[in-house]
Amino acid sequence: MEKVSSRLIIGVITAITLIFALIGINAHSVHAAQATINLGSAAPFAILAGTPNITDAGNLSVITGNVGLSPASGAGIGLLCPQVTGTIYSVDAGGPVLCRVTNGPLMVNAKNSLTAAYLDAAGRTPLTTVPTELGGTTLTPGVYDSTSTRFGITSGAGPLTLNGQNDTSSVFIFQAPFSGTGLTVGSASNIILTNGARACNIFWRVDTASIGTTANFIGNILALNSITVANGATIQGRLLAQNGNVTLINDTITISTCAGNDTVETPTPGFPNTGSIISNSLFIIVPSIITLAIVSLALIARKKRLL
Repeated sequence: MEKVSSRLIIGVITAITLIFALIGINAHSVHAAQATINLGSAAPFAILAGTPNITDAGNLSVITGNVGLSPASGAGIGLLCPQVTGTIYSVDAGGPVLCRVTNGPLMVNAKNSLTAAYLDAAGRTPLTTVPTELGGTTLTPGVYDSTSTRFGITSGAGPLTLNGQNDTSSVFIFQAPFSGTGLTVGSASNIILTNGARACNIFWRVDTASIGTTANFIGNILALNSITVANGATIQGRLLAQNGNVTLINDTITISTCAGNDTVETPTPGFPNTGSIISNSLFIIVPSIITLAIVSLALIARKKRLL
């Protein structure tokens, strides 16, 4: 009888230990997840540039989303009205006459939001260091920097696959802020999203970016300086340049949106980073621990009576 009681007590203690360990694991999971980057007033823009211009050789690119240039004059916006499904904003009376809207304060707010988003992305941790070449690799949500000062995606290496792990709020942040081309996307290269990953939650914080001919690129580029896109590329996301220009050639740019992530208000992070795992689990775990403790004490008392 004493042996049985001893085994039961050991089992109870082990179970309690395991429960606390699970709480620790859940807490780690909650804190490890990243909230999305709040783009604020920059969110409606497919293209933002600083100076001197936004150019499109041949004027054949198709842009879905707003376009803006600031602080440079709107005269530097080299797009035609039929190319843009959205609004073209300038800080003065320059730019396409029929569809251009002059709104200096709005442009200041949009550029300030872009700066804030850039700095937000810069401060995200923990960092995981990966090889410079991302082609042919599969990554899960997180914050990444490279073994060098840049990222590259080469078609010959295969596509970059971003696996959301069945979480539509999963966030991917890539950091290559050093001077020079921080992101080089090769011609005909490709990015693939799987298991809930979404373009609106992918961010590339770089100095400059270069996207090659017919590349299929996904994500929001937050560039300190310029962004260059070669002929026939497809962009699902945003080209946002703080200080430099944006250069296009017969490209397709479609703004990426997902509910709650593209508004001025700070979005509420979804599972698993809302804390709901902990709060909901405690309603089950705490009573279980109390019950096990009572049973353990009862068994100990019974053992003493039998001695």
